[in-house]
Amino acid sequence: MAKPAILTVDDDPEVLQAVSRDLRHQYGDRFRIVRADSGITALDAVQQLKLRNEAVALFLVDQRMPQMGGVEFLEQAKVIFPDAKRALLTAYADTDAAIKSINSAKLDYYLLKPWNPPEERLYPVLDDLLDDWLAGFRPPFEGIRVIGNRWSPFSHQVKDFLARNQIPYNWLDIELQPDAAKLVEYAQADGRQQLPLVLFPDGSRLIQPSNLEIAAKIGLQTQAERPFYDLAIVGGGPAGLAAAVYGASEGLSTVLIEREAPGGQAGTSSRIENYLGFPVGLSGSDLARRGVTQARRFGVEILTPQVVTGVKLQDPYRVLQLGDGSEISCHALLVATGVSYRWLNVPGAEKLTGAGIYYGAAMTEAIACTNEEVYLVGGANSAGQAAMHFSKYASKVIMLVRGESLSLSMSQYLIDQIAATANIKVCTGCSVVEVKGDEHLEEIVIAHVKTGQTQTVLARSLFIFIGASPKTDWLDGVIQRDAQGFILTGPDLMHNGKSPQGWPLERSPFLLESNVPGIFAAGDVRFGSIKRVASGVGEGSIAIQFVHRYLSNV
Repeated sequence: MAKPAILTVDDDPEVLQAVSRDLRHQYGDRFRIVRADSGITALDAVQQLKLRNEAVALFLVDQRMPQMGGVEFLEQAKVIFPDAKRALLTAYADTDAAIKSINSAKLDYYLLKPWNPPEERLYPVLDDLLDDWLAGFRPPFEGIRVIGNRWSPFSHQVKDFLARNQIPYNWLDIELQPDAAKLVEYAQADGRQQLPLVLFPDGSRLIQPSNLEIAAKIGLQTQAERPFYDLAIVGGGPAGLAAAVYGASEGLSTVLIEREAPGGQAGTSSRIENYLGFPVGLSGSDLARRGVTQARRFGVEILTPQVVTGVKLQDPYRVLQLGDGSEISCHALLVATGVSYRWLNVPGAEKLTGAGIYYGAAMTEAIACTNEEVYLVGGANSAGQAAMHFSKYASKVIMLVRGESLSLSMSQYLIDQIAATANIKVCTGCSVVEVKGDEHLEEIVIAHVKTGQTQTVLARSLFIFIGASPKTDWLDGVIQRDAQGFILTGPDLMHNGKSPQGWPLERSPFLLESNVPGIFAAGDVRFGSIKRVASGVGEGSIAIQFVHRYLSNV
């Protein structure tokens, strides 16, 4: 933790040097001594300390200074750091001004010049003031602060990226927290037009940053260290992480490329309760954190956020083309990109995405939903897990399920939990047909299948879990897929016992191998896979056996 600051201000260089020396001698081990030669310079320093989220314990300020006197400075500084102690250094002739400032600047004490010897005339007074300040001091949050407003899609993107990459941050809503507007002013940002504003502990800032800009700033690896790897894995969900751990632990030089954050869709789950070995369950983010730690321990390079835009075949190599224009070559490639939630295709939805409409659990928005009614669309496990999570914050959670019951697509343990939770209501035979709102979601229109009637309700938050589809367009012309984009592997490629057209080897494709030798698929992106975390981990692990068998003949 950074030391709290003591700020001393005096326009006389000799006096400023002397008081700084005495302060550093007595308090330098516990406090950072900051000095300024004018009130204007000091005010700028105070604003920068606020932007860095550092604390100020004491202002020790000369009264008689040009442009901005000590009292005037203290009046402005106490708005920025209202809890800091305030002491005035003054000549005997200025004591009347010092006494008057006790009310106007909420002065705690005034000291006469000269203060020698400091052991008798300076330190006892300051000791008392600092002890009093320390008694009520609560260390500020040390980390990234994000300033924005709840209904900004840009703000949601930044929060979601940081949360999914397990980077702690402090959220400041400009609509609700007065300090947020002040920080925007100190950062010289153009008000609400330049939000979100991301403040870093070192005092630097980014305005409306992309995920890539944030990643570079916080030290995430976005570019590969080498041009060639034994194994490249695209996708950092359970299947990709499992393959990375097993591949690297068995001696393969391995790189994992993830477009958003390790953990994939499973990483957004609030609670996974049917995963073997965790009887009380674990969150998706916890599973992702454990997987990433394990993979890195074995030497896996993890690139995030990074996008793969295409693949070229240059036998015996597979060459990945990345979004930044660079390329990575590998002997074996595993595609484990999972699936993404389908978009709600109704009037008004596109405009309000990120401003009241969210895809997936969006746990970053849970606290903002405290004491509100929350609507969820979907009836599978992901929707059930989200409903249980939001029920801890919302006054009511309404699940809109198109089918006749939850049992068609949800695990029984979740159905039982939902039935036992008083503030969750399940509306079967219901679907959203329209959403309304100007700056953010205000209303949703619900259609009831049985009656054919529609109902318009007030709503501020709508979370979508309406099935998922793979994003595999980057494999066009190279890998065989079904009509929905799922990758065909192993037996699903065979026709009348024959290998797929163009297959160059005498053997048939391995169980998880695509129509191109050395390119494998695992997890939800593979045709016919079981959409469960455990099966994804299993497929990612098994894939490494086939990678080894492939590499043994390269």
